[in-house]
Amino acid sequence: MTRRRPPSRRRPSGKATGRLRIIGGDFRRRLLPVLDRPGLRPTPDRVRETLFNWLSSAPLGAQVLDLYAGTGALGLEALSRGARQAHFIERDGGVASALRDNLATLGANGGVTTGDVLTLLGTSADAAAPYDLVFLDPPFRQGLAEPSCAALEAGGWLGERAWIYLETEAELTPQVPATWGLHREVHAGDSHGRLYRRLASPPGDAC
Repeated sequence: MTRRRPPSRRRPSGKATGRLRIIGGDFRRRLLPVLDRPGLRPTPDRVRETLFNWLSSAPLGAQVLDLYAGTGALGLEALSRGARQAHFIERDGGVASALRDNLATLGANGGVTTGDVLTLLGTSADAAAPYDLVFLDPPFRQGLAEPSCAALEAGGWLGERAWIYLETEAELTPQVPATWGLHREVHAGDSHGRLYRRLASPPGDAC
């Protein structure tokens, strides 16, 4: 059973103007404050529900990595559904601080690193790697999706049969490593989500 930290009554730092709802698991229906930032867009409830239905029991006991974490909606949902631990990476210091506060409020087993995702992925994989479940939701139209995927694959961050969820602008068809097999995909508004499963026997070299 995943150990939970004692919940905290700390209030999120900064100005919280929105709410994030956890939709399943131990923290179901909990509402968490989120900051107002340009481009900060939590994955919609409908998409999260679809994604976690696809994943089924995959989050249970998983080591989770949430890149370009923003509100942390996906990583927090995974923790609610039994993930062992989650590591969030977010560049915006205020957003990262608010995410730390929400983790403390829930008493969830997660940590937040403030920094640039591509820079961090270019270093040696951290002590929690390899990860079983990775969420990748880079800012749209900044050319970050494909290099982030390549760095994940090249840097030893992924478990042999890891799940990877990539959310991009709807018009992009990303080139991903050849070791990733497309499992399911979902379209919602101006975004497109793709769930990949890392293959035990890659059919070719990574793109």
